[in-house]
Amino acid sequence: MGLKDFFKRKPDRFVQLLVDHAAIMEEGFGALEEYMQRQDKKFAKRVETLEKEADELRRILVNDLNRTFITPFDREDILSLSLAIDDMLDYGYTTVDEMVILEVKTNEYLCRMTGLLRESAERIHLGVVRLGDHPEITIDHAMQAKALENRVEEVYREALADLFTGPKNLEHIVKMLKLREIYRHLSNAADRGDEAANVLSNIVVKMT
Repeated sequence: MGLKDFFKRKPDRFVQLLVDHAAIMEEGFGALEEYMQRQDKKFAKRVETLEKEADELRRILVNDLNRTFITPFDREDILSLSLAIDDMLDYGYTTVDEMVILEVKTNEYLCRMTGLLRESAERIHLGVVRLGDHPEITIDHAMQAKALENRVEEVYREALADLFTGPKNLEHIVKMLKLREIYRHLSNAADRGDEAANVLSNIVVKMT
């Protein structure tokens, strides 16, 4: 019996946990995008709540994995995918948390980067969902997630270039230091999304 038959015969707990994990991550980036557009602290709180839920779900997955001998695919891939998803949302949370603490105002670059990250989170979620029944579609979603990571990095470089222009006074320098850190968190989130896409692709390759 092949792995595809295994998935069809019996929904797997680990796949479902990964789907749920990715769904929380996608919702978290949706809330982050809302925060960037409105700067309403209720969305910042929502990101924090979802980040904690994702951490809890990962603990459950790791605990179950340690007690299970047979898994639908390599346990290392399960751990790697879960970690990348978790880290991606962690960076989303640190972004909004520091914006609130440092009283950083939103701007065009932050809105663009978070919009792209929300799309990437959606693609990763869909890719995990399709692992069981249509792995070839998982590859398509993974490739689109990787393309979105490249677009985030392009906006990141634009944002940095803009940041290092303008009046060179103390107020500008303080703003520059704050925003540079926020931009870096979003860039790191994109990197982790790229890693999740790579793991998804590797899983499919091993399945076929």
